[in-house]
Amino acid sequence: MTTQLHIGLVGLGKMGGNMRARLREHGITVTGYAPDPSTTDVETIEDLVAAVPAPRMVWVMVPSGDPTRQTVTRLGELLEPGDLVIEGGNSRWREDVDHAELLASRDIGYMDCGVSGGIWGITEGYGLMVGGAAEHVERAMPIFDALRPDGPREEGFSHAGDVGAGHYAKMVHNGIEYAVMQAYAEGYELLATTGVVKDVTAVFTGWQRGTVVRSWLLELLVNALHEDPSLDRVRGYAQDSGEGRWTVMEAIEHAVPVPAISAALFARFASRQPDSPTMKAIAALRQQFGGHAIRAVDGGVNLPDPPGPTPPSAHAD
Repeated sequence: MTTQLHIGLVGLGKMGGNMRARLREHGITVTGYAPDPSTTDVETIEDLVAAVPAPRMVWVMVPSGDPTRQTVTRLGELLEPGDLVIEGGNSRWREDVDHAELLASRDIGYMDCGVSGGIWGITEGYGLMVGGAAEHVERAMPIFDALRPDGPREEGFSHAGDVGAGHYAKMVHNGIEYAVMQAYAEGYELLATTGVVKDVTAVFTGWQRGTVVRSWLLELLVNALHEDPSLDRVRGYAQDSGEGRWTVMEAIEHAVPVPAISAALFARFASRQPDSPTMKAIAALRQQFGGHAIRAVDGGVNLPDPPGPTPPSAHAD
């Protein structure tokens, strides 16, 4: 008789909670733990370990950094030799090596898994990028098959390489995502600003079939524009979750030019500045060397006194 697969899942937020539901829909028993009593299946992480039969598989889906490190460390203290931890958050890939070494000292396996799909993954499936030993990947394949989208496995799942490779692939994936979103957003602003195109939403909607720029991100932008064509309900302020920065840092370390990704990241930084110190400095410099007008803080325009003699080598822009 075949025993039903039973896993533990630590972290039941927007992603983890939906993953628990999708796994259960595919016939996998899931015991989930989260500090929130309204979502957790057990009261403590110790109870989770006790509930999952050995050899255990425990998926970690908590925020990167200290929460992940603390969770992996605690699991290392509670789990037994032969158990397996799958880290599915957005951790930096170098941290996976440390986690794997920590657990290996206790004969506990470790894999990292980059997960893409957001809130839509519960119905559409999740794109999965895995790093780890082949035997661990094979052991966890029923979980991956349940989470990934329907269709050919290779189109929604990849064994990217050794420990760390899954999160490295996800890091680059997110860097590409930054650049693609930035391109759509810049195109939207140009179309909306010039007035030549009278129905910007219709143009983006019409790009969904037959064009070379069609994508799921385009579909999501179309959804947003149908809800709010002028995006009046949205402030132009964009956070970044870290992967874009890590992508640019990796590119610098390896001397790989990534101008589109880095520009998209810097655009997000600029979005958080209500009044850019950089642009203030540039405005002040233009006034100093060329006598150009500046806009005052009160909204007026200041015309400076005529400048003194300008050095022959200086040129106003």
